[in-house]
Amino acid sequence: MTTMFASTTRRTPATGKRRICFPITSRAYYGRSQLLLQKLQEHPGVELELMLGGSVMLDKYSRHIADDIEAGGFTISTSLFNVIEGGNHVAMAKTACLTALEFTNGFHAADPDIVVICGDRFEQLAIAMAAAYLNKTIAHIEGGDVTGSIDESVRHAITKLAHLHFVTNDDAHRRVLAMGEDPKYVFTTGSLDVEVASMVSTEITSAVVNSYGVGHEIDVAQPFLLVIQHPVTTEHDNRRHLEDTLRAVSALDMPAIWIWPNPDAGTGEMADSLRHFRENVPEAVKKMRFITDVPVNEFIALLKVTSCLVGNSSAGIKECSYLGTPVVNIGARQQGRLHADNVAHAAYDAAEILAAVRDQLARGRYAPSHIYHRPGASQSMVDVLASVELYTQKRFYESPDAVLKAARG
Repeated sequence: MTTMFASTTRRTPATGKRRICFPITSRAYYGRSQLLLQKLQEHPGVELELMLGGSVMLDKYSRHIADDIEAGGFTISTSLFNVIEGGNHVAMAKTACLTALEFTNGFHAADPDIVVICGDRFEQLAIAMAAAYLNKTIAHIEGGDVTGSIDESVRHAITKLAHLHFVTNDDAHRRVLAMGEDPKYVFTTGSLDVEVASMVSTEITSAVVNSYGVGHEIDVAQPFLLVIQHPVTTEHDNRRHLEDTLRAVSALDMPAIWIWPNPDAGTGEMADSLRHFRENVPEAVKKMRFITDVPVNEFIALLKVTSCLVGNSSAGIKECSYLGTPVVNIGARQQGRLHADNVAHAAYDAAEILAAVRDQLARGRYAPSHIYHRPGASQSMVDVLASVELYTQKRFYESPDAVLKAARG
C-alpha cells in the first residue's frame, strides 16, 4: 500500500535556504556530529541553527563547550537552560518537561524547516515532541537500535515522531520499517560516531590527560584502563553496580581513567559513591584519575591507546568496534545492541568483571570491524537533509507483503 504525503520544498524566505536546526544537549552529541555540522554549515542551500541546552549548559559536564563550538566556526543561535539538577528520577522527568517548554519557545522563534534529533536521550524525546506539535519535519539519527533500558523506549518513541530516519546498520533499518515507517524515508548511513573515530588523528599525551580532573597522574604511554559507567535509569541499585566495577578495577592494580557518569537519574548516588571512595578509601582509587569532560578528539585518542574500555558506554559498542579496542561491557545498558567481537559481557559482579577484563588484557587489540562504519556517513545525511521533500503529516506504512499476508489470513 502506497501512502501519499503532503510535501513541500519550503525555503526560508529571507535567504532562499533550508533552515535546519540542530539541538546540542551534550558534549558527546556535538563531538560525534562535528563532521555533519561542518558539511551543513558549508552547504550553499542550508542555513544551520545551533541550539544549546541540557548538560552542555552545566560547567561540570561540558566546560567551555560554547567556546569550543564557536572556535569550530559555528554560530550558536540560542542557549536554553532546561536542566533541573538532582540526579534522580523526579529531576529527570521535570527536566524533560522544562525541555519541551524551552525548546518550544526556541523553535517558535527560529522557525526551522527541519529539526535534527540524535539518539535516545530523554531530553531529545522532549525536543522531538515540541517539534512535532509545531509541525516541523524531524530527522532522527540512530533509530532502530536496541538497548537494555528506558533508552530503547525513548529511541522508538522518537522514531514514531520523526519523518526522516538515518540508521546505522541493516538490523536497525529493518526495525524502523517494522514500526510502520515509509521505506523511502529510511536511510542506512552508518554511524557518525564511527566516522569521526575513523578520521581523528589526534595523539593524546600524559600532560593533556593530567590537565583534566583530579587524582592519580596517568602515563598514557603505559597500559591503562578507561572506565565509563553511566546510570541505568530503569534500575534502582546503580550505587552497588558502580561499586562492583570500582572493586574490580581496583583489584587489577593498574592505572585507570574514570569518566564521570552522565546526568541521568541515578547519577547522584553514583557520584556520591565515587566521592566516598576517593575521600575515605584512598587505597581503592590510588591509581585512578577522575575526569568529567574530554573533547571528542582527545576522547577518541584515549580509546585508541587504552588497554581496555570498561563500563557501559555506547563508545565501547560503536567507536571501539572500528578501533579494535578491547571492551568489557557491564550490565544491561547496551543489552541486545549489535556489537563486534571486541566486546565481552559481564554481569554486575566484581569477580566476573575482573575475570573479563583480565581475559581482554591478555587477548589484546582486535581487528577493526565495519558493522557501524560506512564511508561518508555525514555527507549522505547532508545530501538528504538539503534536498528531500519535506512533510509533516505521517501515516503508518503498511508494506505490500504485510497487506498480502494479512489478506491470506
